[in-house]
Amino acid sequence: MKLRPLSLLFSCLVLSPVAHSAAISFDEAWQLLQQDNNSIAAQRANVERYQHLQSATDDLNLPKVTVGANYTRLDQDITVSGKQLFDSTGAHVPTLPPPFNQLLAGLGSVTSTVSERDIFTSSIRAIWPIFTGGRISAAQSAAEGKTDEAKSQLAMETQARYEDLSKYYFSVVLAQEVVKTRELVEQGLTKHRDNALKLQQQGQIARVERLQAEAALDKAKVERKKAQKSLEIAQAALSEILNQTTTVEPSGQLFINQNLPPLSAFVDQTLTTYPGLDLLDAKEKQATSLIKAEQGKYYPEVYLYGDYSLHEDDSLASQMKPDWLVGVGVNVPLFDNSGRSDQVQAAHSAVSQVRYLKAQAKQDLSVLVKKTYLEAQQAQEEVTGLSSSIDLAKENLRLRQKAFSQGISTSTDVVDAQLYLASVQTQRAAASFNYLLSLSKLLALSNQMDSFNQYKHNAIATQSL
Repeated sequence: MKLRPLSLLFSCLVLSPVAHSAAISFDEAWQLLQQDNNSIAAQRANVERYQHLQSATDDLNLPKVTVGANYTRLDQDITVSGKQLFDSTGAHVPTLPPPFNQLLAGLGSVTSTVSERDIFTSSIRAIWPIFTGGRISAAQSAAEGKTDEAKSQLAMETQARYEDLSKYYFSVVLAQEVVKTRELVEQGLTKHRDNALKLQQQGQIARVERLQAEAALDKAKVERKKAQKSLEIAQAALSEILNQTTTVEPSGQLFINQNLPPLSAFVDQTLTTYPGLDLLDAKEKQATSLIKAEQGKYYPEVYLYGDYSLHEDDSLASQMKPDWLVGVGVNVPLFDNSGRSDQVQAAHSAVSQVRYLKAQAKQDLSVLVKKTYLEAQQAQEEVTGLSSSIDLAKENLRLRQKAFSQGISTSTDVVDAQLYLASVQTQRAAASFNYLLSLSKLLALSNQMDSFNQYKHNAIATQSL
């Protein structure tokens, strides 16, 4: 019987530089990953980005103050004569004695420059929104929703990396178990080859029996070397995900738990805390804010404004102009070409879409948690159920070795018994590995990643079964 290859278990692992020389527990590896993982760091930076953008919306309630300067060139100077001023009053010119008529005519011919053709002015301007139809508060709410969305993305990324770590970490532990199993097979077949050589020398077995023992030993050496290479690949992948430069040696072991909390506890906790649902809540918040923003287009805008002159030309117009002014402005929308009615309806549709997505997500999460829970239970049952098979395989190997030494069993029988024992031991280790992956996924989905040590404390080591 041949030992089933484990290449499928390591196909996802990529050879890369190795990490951390001291043996570390799974919890220590998790803390290390949260500190050094680039994808988690990127999501943290994304959260900081949206937090700054949210803080920026607080300034929408403040006035906008600007300093401006203008240079204007007219086609000619602006001038006014006494006659133009007198005519602008609309008064009737009375008939006066000759001396006075001459004086009045002289005044009418006098011309004054109101403003030269080159005009330069500068001033401070301020506009302060008082009422915007709720658009400012809608923008602030939308910014808060984007921050919440970024936080949910960070939490989801953290959960995904937790699942990845469990896969890489316990792949190394599984690979170590496979190497140990292969080493035991090699030791057992070495002993069998030595016994076969002695029996052949004593004339108790044929030469072909000794050749079969040697061939089985050579093949066991090849399988042991393959297992060691798989271990090196798994260690390299673990080192890469932890962003280390020296070899990581896990101190953890494969284990199962006798019992798991009820399925309903995982489902309820997942539906309460899963960040993907929080992300959809943030999307709904943004869509609701969009409704308010579009509805705000129907309301008038009210604002205060003011202007204070900093520099003015030395002209009559500048002297007549006041140094400052303040006022209240109102913009009343009569006709809007942005399609605000359809925009409001589109925002309502966006809210409905998010709500439907959330309902579907809850259904999908419930199914995923149930599936993962049943897979964990199946792995538990497989690990427990294989204990008797291992006892049988050990006893069968002992009897085959004894029978071979007495000349009533062939070398093939001993080799098959040795490989069958290794196959069952490897199958049990793989089942324990699958249990740990399912457990890690359950803890990630239900946001209970910090409780892994509790399961480890109450664990049953695979080797003890």
